[in-house]
Amino acid sequence: MSLKATRTGIVLRPDPTRVLFRPFELGSTTRILKIIARVNALTEPEVEQKLAEVIREFGSRHYKLERFFLKRFDQLKPHLLTDEPQSLERKLLLGAYFTMEYSLESAALFNPSMVWHPDQTNVPPGYKRFVLSLRATGEGHISSISFRMGYIDEEGKIILRKPSRYVTSPEIVPNHQFNRAQFERKLYELHLSNSISEKMLAGLGDEFSLPELETQVKRITSQFRYNAEYETIASGLLGLARANYEVHFDEDQSLDEKCIFPTSPNETNGIEDARFVQFTDDNGEVTYYATYTAYNGRVTFPQLLETKDFTHFNINTLNGAEVSNKGMALFPRKVNGKYAMISRQDGENIYLMYSDDLYFWQTKELILKPTYNWEFVQLGNCGSPIETEAGWLVLSHGVGPMRKYAIGAFLLDLNDPSKVIGRTKEPILSPDENEREGYVPNVVYSCGGLISGRELIIPYAMSDYASSFATVNVDELLHELTADQPRAVSATSQEVA
Repeated sequence: MSLKATRTGIVLRPDPTRVLFRPFELGSTTRILKIIARVNALTEPEVEQKLAEVIREFGSRHYKLERFFLKRFDQLKPHLLTDEPQSLERKLLLGAYFTMEYSLESAALFNPSMVWHPDQTNVPPGYKRFVLSLRATGEGHISSISFRMGYIDEEGKIILRKPSRYVTSPEIVPNHQFNRAQFERKLYELHLSNSISEKMLAGLGDEFSLPELETQVKRITSQFRYNAEYETIASGLLGLARANYEVHFDEDQSLDEKCIFPTSPNETNGIEDARFVQFTDDNGEVTYYATYTAYNGRVTFPQLLETKDFTHFNINTLNGAEVSNKGMALFPRKVNGKYAMISRQDGENIYLMYSDDLYFWQTKELILKPTYNWEFVQLGNCGSPIETEAGWLVLSHGVGPMRKYAIGAFLLDLNDPSKVIGRTKEPILSPDENEREGYVPNVVYSCGGLISGRELIIPYAMSDYASSFATVNVDELLHELTADQPRAVSATSQEVA
């Protein structure tokens, strides 16, 4: 009988009370002007009364709500007809009329990824703190990255901390700096590099900000109005810049209060399936990376998120001839002096990629094909490879009849990950009767686990609705992966059943 993971019974279900404030965008300038006029027609006592009512009803549900109201008022200023001074209360009330609540995880809380927390201070003896990232889905099926915190005790028990009732999206850093040489390389990869783009970048230095680029693009396009080619290049340049950005949370915010909500044009329909990994560079410096899929309703875009403290985040596009499809997962360190990635460009097979540049990926090598009947439809990774003494342990998912997803594992050679040491012939985790009903039935799926002691902890989604945890003994799993594989084999020598 094949090895099976043990379920913990812990279930994280979507909580519709987890709400954040978002801009309430009406689109119509006429409607915006009408609302402003109606609010400005109120007397000052009426303004104070209505504002007090709003604060009573919503103030306790949010973190620094009034600060956001003032930010929304500043964004409304171009629509004000005069420069007549407004009272603080009227500014706040106007901001409130253009703010809305968004239930972050009202539809689903799934596809978890797990890494050790960068801060292990004030942790009880024998305990270790972890970060759990989740794909939260709300109104309009828009996905974002949500966080939870927890501990694993000395006996391997998972203890989740109850999340704060507050949740807030970050501040976007307006003066994020772009490296010109790297930006030009990305333009070339996107087939946007030509004489027009050269004109638009000509007035910029080796480092430039988005406002500087916007000013330069506007100056050039104004000279060539109604020229479709100039408009296309301008749109491409600005779209690329807005897809590479930086966000900050307040230092005093708890991790579970933070939400990375879609920001760039590539992300308008969501941020999907972040695969976090604790990456250690050759000099010992630790950075947390997450590959994720940005979706604009038509096309998916692989992106890379990076942070050292889960307070300040940089988001960048991934580029190169082999950056496509979903499911890219970064190794936790360089392999033979290069960055390495597990990927699935064709929707069904697993590939290995190497690169000298973290943001550009030009080549791939096939290492695994669907071989067993539970994975005949497709294979994919369930997070970044985990380094063990026996090799790189990779959780995988396979899709079989009736689009049923299951989780397995494979093992790659430490020095040459193109060599497959072994793979599970049967799933170690399949949806049971309590897990098969949900938004997408018959699915278990993970974006990355970790090893605690000699236990592999697998956070996993249940039918794209809720999340749970399972465990499997590392020694038993490694024994199963190596028992029938006395020597490492390459993907090209594997027979497809």
